[in-house]
Parts: sequence; C-alpha cells; structure tokens
Amino acid sequence: MLPQKTRPVGWVFRAMVTVHVVVVVALPVFAGVYLSGDYDSLGRHALAADVAAVVGYLQLAVAIAMWVRLRTMWPLAATVLIVAAETAQYFAGLDGALWLHIPLGVMIVAALVVQFISVWSHPLTRRVAVDA
Repeated sequence: MLPQKTRPVGWVFRAMVTVHVVVVVALPVFAGVYLSGDYDSLGRHALAADVAAVVGYLQLAVAIAMWVRLRTMWPLAATVLIVAAETAQYFAGLDGALWLHIPLGVMIVAALVVQFISVWSHPLTRRVAVDA
C-alpha cells in the first residue's frame, strides 16, 4: 500500500475540522462568562451553538465526500459520532438538561481536539494496493 498525494477534499476536511474545533472551544468560554455574571453571554453561547451545529453538518458533508473520493472511513465515522453527540448536546441545552449538557460538552470538545490533532498529523490520502 502506497499513499498518494493529499487531495483537495482532504484539505477542505482539515479546514472544516479546524473551524469546528475553534467554535466548539468557544462554547464553554461563553458559558463560563455567563456563569461569572455577564448574562448577555448566554446569547453568545446560543449563537455559537447554532454556528457549531451548522459547521458540524458541513463537516459531515465533507466527510461523506472524502469517503466517496478517498475511501477513508475513519474521518466519516468520527464525524458521525461527534455530530450525533452535538445534536443531543444542542437539544439538552435547549431543554435545560445540564446534567447531560455539561458532560457531553466536555466529551465533544475532547473528541474534536483529538480529531483535529489526528487530521493534521496524519495524511488524508487514498491508499492504493501495490501489485506484488
């Protein structure tokens, strides 16, 4: 198996993961500012949650395109799990279920940071079989 050069879809996926992790890391910051007494920050937290949801679904679309083009499954599987957790997180936040919202948020931030490190430290290439 020899790796080929990274395709444009791989770079788009890296960009999406980068934007996604920045937005998701901002969410607990806004929540912390809110808990410190700046009640306007709850609106910023809600707006960032909306942006994170949109970015997550865009990342999912790019992960699907990457799977089709490069036949690389792990980015799609990881993104599906992250987006599913984010969706549950979003609705738990709307419902005020902080018992779920807060620990799930911690797990999402950790998962996205791991995904960010992974996509920037490993090549996103299609593997092709070498005739032996």
